Amino acid sequence: MTALREGGCSCGAVRYRLTAEPLFVHCCHCTNCQRQTGSAFVINLLIETDHVELLGAVPVPVDVPRDDGSPQTIWRCPECQVGVYSRYGHDGARFVRAGTLDDASWVVPDVHIYTRSKVPWVAIPEDQPAFEVFYDPKTQWPPETMARWRALSASA
Repeated sequence: MTALREGGCSCGAVRYRLTAEPLFVHCCHCTNCQRQTGSAFVINLLIETDHVELLGAVPVPVDVPRDDGSPQTIWRCPECQVGVYSRYGHDGARFVRAGTLDDASWVVPDVHIYTRSKVPWVAIPEDQPAFEVFYDPKTQWPPETMARWRALSASA
């Protein structure tokens, strides 16, 4: 990574720094993400929790119900309530919301997921993989991402 990537919430209380490149970047079009962000999709940077360095206030974990009943925790600023990152299952990984980065111009999705609920006016670039639901990481993740994920899973 050539430069440290920083971000935070709207009010500035929660600040963070990414100390590694993301493992993988999802553009999720599911109805849960649409509802939770008030947008057509969310762009999440999958990264190890240890590579999200908190610089300001500690975000507060909030459990959010999902359509399928599975748990999701969103960490929100205790002041402005902006969702900064989420967890889906694995405690050692976070899904940092790209929109909370100070500069998200470098973020490009590696994959589009849950396109079955994509709003019709969103066009997915032809060169980006897209899946009606989720995908098999073994077929989409590059070898470096797989190695980092194996190391993360082994330490859990």
